[in-house]
Amino acid sequence: MAATARANSFATMFVPEVDAGEAALIPELQIFPVKTLAELFEHLAGRKALVAYRAQAEEEIAPLFVPTDFSEVRGQEHVKRALEIAAAGGHNVLMVGSPGAGKTLLARALPGILPEMSIDESLDVTRIYSVADQLPSGMPLVRHRPFRAPHHTISHAGLVGGGNVPHPGEISLAHRGVLFLDEFPEFGTRVLEVMRQPMEDKVVTISRARGSLTFSANFQLVAAMNPCPCGWFGDSQKPCTCAPSMVTKYRKRISGPLLDRIDIHVEVPRVDYEKLSGNRGGEPSSAIRKRVQAARDRQRTRFSGDGANGLASNADMRVGEVRKYCKLDEQSQNLMRSAMSQLNLSARGYHRILKLARTIADLAGSEEIQSAHLAEALQYRPKTILGQ
Repeated sequence: MAATARANSFATMFVPEVDAGEAALIPELQIFPVKTLAELFEHLAGRKALVAYRAQAEEEIAPLFVPTDFSEVRGQEHVKRALEIAAAGGHNVLMVGSPGAGKTLLARALPGILPEMSIDESLDVTRIYSVADQLPSGMPLVRHRPFRAPHHTISHAGLVGGGNVPHPGEISLAHRGVLFLDEFPEFGTRVLEVMRQPMEDKVVTISRARGSLTFSANFQLVAAMNPCPCGWFGDSQKPCTCAPSMVTKYRKRISGPLLDRIDIHVEVPRVDYEKLSGNRGGEPSSAIRKRVQAARDRQRTRFSGDGANGLASNADMRVGEVRKYCKLDEQSQNLMRSAMSQLNLSARGYHRILKLARTIADLAGSEEIQSAHLAEALQYRPKTILGQ
């Protein structure tokens, strides 16, 4: 409400005392905290003036979600690399592996390597949590990227938003953060399919007879699933007990168009005993985050310099920006031409590979996409969509 008031040229706003800190986040708006209506009447009558709110020095507030440190994850180096690329470019990820391989632990570590939110991003997220009445007491501004992990029994309205009075769903509460869907095929088909439009447009529109509301939904999808109903298909030690038809049916619960919108597909194998029992720790999240932040800074500089404002990461690029910023040399064009025919790529898949290659090049500090960057991007694309 404070942001809307400022957008309509209001300079003063009276709010309940408990909401003064939140309203004061909007610049160039004088906020008066009010305890009672009688107090407001006295002020307006000129008898006893209210004192404008003054923000005090903020104390460090605990985040809504505390991520796992990557140093605690043993093994799975190729999955860590995939998540680093995903964080650097805002790409969607699907992890496939047997139970206990570490998919959930890896997903919960991802927020720890995401770059810090800008003040504009923090205000966007704070508005959504304010509308949803989920802004914690004493936290006027959400400074840490959200991490939402709804259960697979969630309803359609719970995921995308809805109700008689439309309210934001999980995909909006994950705006500028991570939406983690564990047991991906167990979600209802209709629930998953409604995510296709928000994944492309970065917003979700809820229409009712009285009108329609649009909520921001620029989230990063991280999904995890078993390779089959029993979970052991392709495992090196434990045999799978599922019939081939059951495996196919299980995987087809996720449609091809939805999978086509996921940039990175990575397998998560079981971890060897030597790696689990060893004393050698992995690279900490703080070190990975520095590389991710440097890659994001390159992207922001690139987009702001050429008038592509509004883009925060490579995953946000539209077709025009892909053509402009993802040019290939002759060797890379030959590689892409071969991949198009062998992988049966759609136009969307083609553009998503180029975005991914652009992110890998940014992590390497390269201004041009080289064939090695494109080859790495291609390996995250399954030859077939999970066997379908």
